[in-house]
Amino acid sequence: MERSFRAVPFSHRYALAVSLHQPDTDESPTSAAPVRPMPPAGLYVHLPFCVARCPYCDFVVYAGAQARGPRARTERLYEGVGRELELRADALDARFGRTRPPLGSLYFGGGTPSLVPGEWLERLVATVRRRYGLAPDAELTLEANPGADERGDLAAFAAAGVNRVSFGAQSMDAGELRRLGRRHSPEDAAAAVAAARAAGIGSVNLDLLYDVPGQSIAGWEVTLRAALGLRPDHLSLYALTLDDPDAEGLTGEAGDHLPTAPGARRWRDNARLDQDDDRAADQYRLASDLLDAAGWHGYEISNWARPGHESRHNLTYWERRPYEAVGPGAHAFDGVTRRWNAAAMEPYVAALVPDRGRAAAPGLNAAASAASGLPPGGCEVLTPEVAAAEQAILALRLDRGVSESAAAGPPLAGVRDWAESAGLLESAEIDGEPRLRLTTRGRLLSNELFARLV
Repeated sequence: MERSFRAVPFSHRYALAVSLHQPDTDESPTSAAPVRPMPPAGLYVHLPFCVARCPYCDFVVYAGAQARGPRARTERLYEGVGRELELRADALDARFGRTRPPLGSLYFGGGTPSLVPGEWLERLVATVRRRYGLAPDAELTLEANPGADERGDLAAFAAAGVNRVSFGAQSMDAGELRRLGRRHSPEDAAAAVAAARAAGIGSVNLDLLYDVPGQSIAGWEVTLRAALGLRPDHLSLYALTLDDPDAEGLTGEAGDHLPTAPGARRWRDNARLDQDDDRAADQYRLASDLLDAAGWHGYEISNWARPGHESRHNLTYWERRPYEAVGPGAHAFDGVTRRWNAAAMEPYVAALVPDRGRAAAPGLNAAASAASGLPPGGCEVLTPEVAAAEQAILALRLDRGVSESAAAGPPLAGVRDWAESAGLLESAEIDGEPRLRLTTRGRLLSNELFARLV
């Protein structure tokens, strides 16, 4: 799914394809993989609406009139999400009992979840607390766009329990933002961070893109330094990756992607002509050196944090722990089986919410009592070989890598000599334990290694 070393923006749906690290163990990756279903450690909620769709984006997004105005489908979708939360909780109760451990994280992704009205977010969080439980120190993340008309009511979100916000800044250069089809300005990003702080949200992430068409190495450094000047707590840095979900067979009736619009396809075809792997590698090295010198923790291939601000929800994916998920296109994992909802909104809403001829008032209990069933989608049971490869790939994305004893088993044992001779892997002592991890070169060429593990 990735091109060369490119680390795509990590979300629930990349868990199988690109992520690694089981909690510390001396067992091999195969034997350490979960052998039975387990209750979720985290919950992902996909809210798919955006004011406009960026041409490079292939997430499940519904924009324009579907997101705002008299024809918007927002409230019926939110009602459907509330209904699915109830139904998935019923299934978890039946499998694991009502006394299962509370969630350690709740993540609202999209789309632009900050478009959700504060009262709806409060109701959704209340449903999660009631049906799933939230640990006292649970991480509650909301994705947001920085524009004044898109960042939403941050004070209301904080009152609902949000303690971490992730802003899609993407660049701190106005020209690059225009080329990317973004609606906000660099000044909006600064205002958004300030607004989050004023609302009492204690942890702020900024997403940034490199290898953007027209972006020089010097321009990337300007963006990095400007972003650091806003004093965020976490940075996610991604090479612009232009996938083709249609060609990959992900957009069918039960697919977890939407078809690519013709205009977006043309934009991507032109953008690829102005991308360069060598330039992107230099940009990655620059970011790594600059952030390391500033005392940031590069705990994952694409993610850096101030101490204590690592993304606990994304670590659930990378540590290959079970998670639940609701919303169009959302993926869930119970340790053995991966399940996904289809991306199409109409079948999703039709399965969950009766058509009463009008959008429902924001009352989740009414939705739960009236709907008929779960949304369409699919599932797969992972073989031991796939599970072992997935666990190894996910773990190697993290700076801790894998224990030496785990590396002695499949699938790493078969490629270790090649990877070390190519300068992709190195031995290191971490917290007094011998481990195997990616080098900086290994991070840049990680897909060369990962392709040999699957």
